[in-house]
Amino acid sequence: MNEKEISEIRRRLRPEKHNISHIYGCYVNEKKEVISVFDESVSLMPQDEAETYLSLLKKTLSGTLNKNLLDVSFRTAQVADSEEHRLLMDLKKSGLNDETALQAFYQRVIEALHFEGNYLILVALDSYDVPYRGKDDAGMADASNEMFTYMLCSICPVKLGKAALSYSISKNEFHNREGGWLVAAPELGFMFPTFDDRSTNIYNALYYTKDTAESYTEFTDAIFNVELPPPAEVQKETFQSVLADTLAEECSLEVVQAVHEQLTERIEEHKANKDAVPMAFSKREMAEVLENCGVTSEHIAAFEERFDTEFGADIELSPKNIIDNRQFQLRTPDVIIKVSPERSDLIETRVINGTKYILICANEGVEVNGVNIHI
Repeated sequence: MNEKEISEIRRRLRPEKHNISHIYGCYVNEKKEVISVFDESVSLMPQDEAETYLSLLKKTLSGTLNKNLLDVSFRTAQVADSEEHRLLMDLKKSGLNDETALQAFYQRVIEALHFEGNYLILVALDSYDVPYRGKDDAGMADASNEMFTYMLCSICPVKLGKAALSYSISKNEFHNREGGWLVAAPELGFMFPTFDDRSTNIYNALYYTKDTAESYTEFTDAIFNVELPPPAEVQKETFQSVLADTLAEECSLEVVQAVHEQLTERIEEHKANKDAVPMAFSKREMAEVLENCGVTSEHIAAFEERFDTEFGADIELSPKNIIDNRQFQLRTPDVIIKVSPERSDLIETRVINGTKYILICANEGVEVNGVNIHI
C-alpha cells in the first residue's frame, strides 16, 4: 500500500463513514491469562466511546511507511494452503462471527506475544464500497467498482493510571479519584488484507509497530510466518556501522556530510513531488554517492560486500530509516552538537598543533544559557 491508499482507509475510521458493526476484544494480564472477552455493538455504544475505539484502531494505520508500517507479503504457497493465512481468511469471510476462529486467533496472539503488563487485543471488520476514480483522481461515489472488506487488529497496553483530585459537579467539591486501568495507544497491530491499487490483495498485510526499535518477531512469526526487515532503528545502527567500518580512514566529516545531504535532498524531492510510493535506495545508488564523495574504489567494494552481508544484495533501504533528515548531529563523549541539515557547512574539523577540533562558524547571534555573548 502507498500513502494515499493508507490515508483513504484512515478516513474511513470516522463515526459518519465506517461500516463497523461490532468491536471484539480480549483483555489479557501479564501472566497470559484472559481476564475477559467481549463483543460490543457499535450502534449501542455512547458516541464518545465508539469514537475512542475508532481512534485506537486508526492509530494502527499511523506512522511512516517502511518505518512504523511494514508491508507483509505472503508466499504463494501460504495463500494456497497455510494455517496462518487460512485463519486470517476465516476471520475475514465470517465477518468475525466465527467464534472458533476468533478464539484461535486470540490464543495465537497470547502465546506468541511477550508483553510487560496487561494488554487488550482489539479486532474489528469494516466494509468499504470503493468509489471509482477517474484519470483526474476525482472520486465518483455513485460509481463503485468493488466492496473492500478488511479487518484491523490493535494490541493496546492497559496501564494503571495515577490517582488525582477530581471535581464533583453534584457536590461542588474536589475529591481524590482512583486512577483505574486505562487503555493506551496500540503498540502493534495489523490490517488484512491490504488495499493495493485500491483493490483487495489477500497476498499482503500491513503490519504496524509503534516502537521503531522493536518488531515483536514472535508475534509476526505466529500471525504471518514471513520474514520482515529489521526494525528501522536496527537498520540505522547497522548502516552506520557498515559505513564506518568499511570506509575506515576515509569516513570523514565531509563524506558523512555529503551522504546526509544527498539523502536529505532525495527525501525533500520525493515529498515535493507528492509521490505516494515509498522511496528507497539500492546498494548501487549508495555506492555512487560514495564515489561522488571521492571514496576510493577499494573502500566502495568493501562497503558493497558488507552491505550484502548485513542487508542482502537486492535489498533497498528507506533513507528515512538511516538518517534524520531534520537535523545533523555531531557527538563526542562529552559534547553533542545539533545543526540544521541545510547548514552543516558551518561545521568543519581541523587538527591544530596536533589536537583535533570541531570548528563551528559563529559570526553572530551567539547565546550561552539564553544570554547573548561577544566573541
